Amino acid sequence: MEYVTERVLFISLFIMIIHCIDTSAYATRLSGARVGYLASAFSLFNVMVIVSRMSNMIQQPLTGSLVDIAGDLSYIDALVWVEHQYRFIIAACTVGTVLGILFFPTFISLFSRALFHLSIERGSIVRLIRKCLTPSYILRACKHITVPRFSYLKGVKFKHISFSLLITNTLITAIYTVGVLSSLFAALLIPQHASTAIMASGLINGVATILIFVLVDPKVAILADEVSNRKGSYAQLKAVTLTMIVSRLLGTILAQIIFVPAAYYVAWFTKFLL
Repeated sequence: MEYVTERVLFISLFIMIIHCIDTSAYATRLSGARVGYLASAFSLFNVMVIVSRMSNMIQQPLTGSLVDIAGDLSYIDALVWVEHQYRFIIAACTVGTVLGILFFPTFISLFSRALFHLSIERGSIVRLIRKCLTPSYILRACKHITVPRFSYLKGVKFKHISFSLLITNTLITAIYTVGVLSSLFAALLIPQHASTAIMASGLINGVATILIFVLVDPKVAILADEVSNRKGSYAQLKAVTLTMIVSRLLGTILAQIIFVPAAYYVAWFTKFLL
């Protein structure tokens, strides 16, 4: 069990970093509107989203290995043990999102400078990363670490908050957070159809990703364009961005609630397909 505990801690650390990156990605648009490199900001945002999605695919075999380890236990013991491990991993998603929120002002400052250097490097992400990893740039970046202050909320008004966007992104984040884990847990519930249940994770995360880019992303993109064209206010874009990161946090908390019901739904849906 000690070996398994170390494995869970490693997976949790990995997923925590993924969610921290996911949360920080929202800072790119604020940075783009702030320094006038909005198109470059969208490009950088897409790069971060792709890295996050790829990292999420890497976690599948890691979390799936816990199901294999539980195979030596009885049916009930395996369900209880895996549920506890997966809930710990979901909690790591929440911690990663909180870290992303705490460092959000820092990310805005760093991305503002990254966008400027990206224009110097003529859009080469590889050269930008190579430059940012040099000791001098790392030391310079450390000087821009900013502690969150209430003054950051200056200009943000209650009317700027979109509650429909808050609810939508909360639900999508919760589904995306448990997509892989619920499918793997469903494989334990119906071991005779385990392969079908596991493959359902790709469908769940795919639908969640499509919903993000159809229901959520265009609204933020249009507002960012309006700010860039001086037709909208930076404070309103800031309010919407805060709505997005808060909804991500709420989504990871909601994931704890829907984790097991989602697994039973996947199990039912798998039987329905067969």
